[in-house]
Amino acid sequence: MTTAVTDPLAVADAHWRRLSPRMLLIHPIIELGRAVPALIGLLVAGSSSGNGSAWGVIGALIVIALGVLRWFTTRFQITPEQIQLRRGLVRRVTIAAPLDRVRTVDVTAHLLHRALGLAKVVIGTGTSDRKGRGGLVLDGLSSTAASRLRGELLHRDESHPSPAPGASEEQEIARLDPSWVRYAPFTLSGAITSVAVLGFGWRLNNEAHVNFSRLGPLRTIRDQLRHTSALLDVGAIMVAGIAIVSIAATIGYALAFWGFRLTRHDGGSLHVSRGLITSRATSIEARRLVGAEISEPLLLRAVGGARCLAIATGLRVGRGAERGGQVLLPPAPRGVVMSVAASVLGSAAPESTELVAHPRAALRRRLVRSVTGSVALSVVFGALVVLTGISPYVWFASLGLVALAVPLAYDRYRSLGHAIVDGYVVTRIGSLVRRRSALSGEAIIGWNFSSSFFQRRAGLTTLTATTAAGKQAYDVCDIAEDDAIAFADAASPGLLAQFAA
Repeated sequence: MTTAVTDPLAVADAHWRRLSPRMLLIHPIIELGRAVPALIGLLVAGSSSGNGSAWGVIGALIVIALGVLRWFTTRFQITPEQIQLRRGLVRRVTIAAPLDRVRTVDVTAHLLHRALGLAKVVIGTGTSDRKGRGGLVLDGLSSTAASRLRGELLHRDESHPSPAPGASEEQEIARLDPSWVRYAPFTLSGAITSVAVLGFGWRLNNEAHVNFSRLGPLRTIRDQLRHTSALLDVGAIMVAGIAIVSIAATIGYALAFWGFRLTRHDGGSLHVSRGLITSRATSIEARRLVGAEISEPLLLRAVGGARCLAIATGLRVGRGAERGGQVLLPPAPRGVVMSVAASVLGSAAPESTELVAHPRAALRRRLVRSVTGSVALSVVFGALVVLTGISPYVWFASLGLVALAVPLAYDRYRSLGHAIVDGYVVTRIGSLVRRRSALSGEAIIGWNFSSSFFQRRAGLTTLTATTAAGKQAYDVCDIAEDDAIAFADAASPGLLAQFAA
């Protein structure tokens, strides 16, 4: 009795595997969506000869054919040493990556994917996507095949045997608490979304000549503002703006992080799954995770919140404010974030130990820069008031920046700190966004010392740990020069010996 093999991963490794045939229902639709501007251009160009509809249909058929052709021309296989992807018809391209270079496996599924039980798999091999160079992409595997492929690529180490049947394969580290949505308004995501919507509305108003102020509700609001004082108008606009930003941030938080789970596989890898409409699952190989970062934006820090990010090689670090696959925990109570960081690092000390303070010269530098900058800005606005006759309220508002300059400088100074704890190099920096990073000393491949003219006058330097993971550079700003050499030598023994001599 023979059984037909329907799962592409059940085929022997020596054979090329196809994507799921169900992708034939998705890719033509996706390609049509991407080609809408070009198809509209064909319709307009063909209308002059009376054949606009025919040209539009021909263009649509070509786009659909190209979408179908992707299934026939895409193959992949996994050998004992490599994963290989082959695609293209006229220009055949084969991409190969050693299996020991696989860092992460990112599985996403939008609504069309989920309706057909499919997923898109992005295999990270250590290349940052900041310049658009992602990993190997397999768009159109079944959900089951994608899950099995993830295990096949990440759990190759025989020192981590597969769990026995019936045993739990994953240990849950954290799960989203719906009450954490209250932290969403204190992030910048709502402001960014609101600015994007306002920009779109402005372009629509200018190019399509759609006057939103003539719409019923907006016209009523405009007329009401005309009959109130300017001070009340400003207050009303600020309240409305805060409400809109808060609503946008809350919706964005729910869409991005609903169903969030952070788990650890018995094979050692970390799995992050999240998403309401578009689901996403990111897997990070344990040996590629070399640290964690606790990020505390100013508003989020004021309400006792924070978020946790992974420092690992091969992650997609150039996608959005949340840094894509780096998120180990979305905005949540700081105590929960500290607990997750401790679990990920295997020690609570790197993120909880008191850090070494920086010299007072670092405080003076921040005071001088902050006060000088705010005073200069106030002088500029004062000149504009005198020369152009704009409202003096602009100058009064700039004086508020001068009043905030000193507290901001002190807060930036208090944020500075460094330490070496349990083999991790810990640095902290920032005020508007305070970041405390714990980086494994073994992941550091070099140290950079840089000093500006004013730093040299103050006996300070900026020490930068370079690594292949995360942002690839972690700064210890305004540390005393002698302390910088001792700190780098303690973190990487012997590396600086010849330079210190």
